[in-house]
Amino acid sequence: QVQLVESGGGLVQTGGSLRLSCAVSIRMFSVYSMDWYRQAPGKQRELVASIFSGGATNYVDAVKGRFAISRDNAKNTVYLQMNSLKLEDTGVYYCSIYSTRRYWGQGTQVTISS
Repeated sequence: QVQLVESGGGLVQTGGSLRLSCAVSIRMFSVYSMDWYRQAPGKQRELVASIFSGGATNYVDAVKGRFAISRDNAKNTVYLQMNSLKLEDTGVYYCSIYSTRRYWGQGTQVTISS
C-alpha cells in the first residue's frame, strides 16, 4: 500500500517562506519521480514541481526561481522549499507519485496573507 503524508503548511505573510515535506511509503522510492501539486480555491489542481529519479527538476513558470523541489532517498521524503511567497500561492498542496496509478497525500494547507 502506497502512502504519502505531507507536512509543513501554514500561514505566512507575503514574501515569507515555507518548507513542505512529504514522507512516502513505497519500496524503491528512489526510482520514482515525485510531484507537488496545488489547488487554489475555486481552481483546478495544477502541477507545481517535479523531481525525477536522477534528480532533474521541472517547475511551472509561476514558481520558477522561488520554489525548489528536492528529495532524500534515504528518508523516502520529498521537499518543496517555497520562498518569496505570494498571495496567489495560497492553496492546498499535495505530493503525488505514479506507481501503476497515481497516489496522493492528504494535502497541506498553505495560506499567504498580505
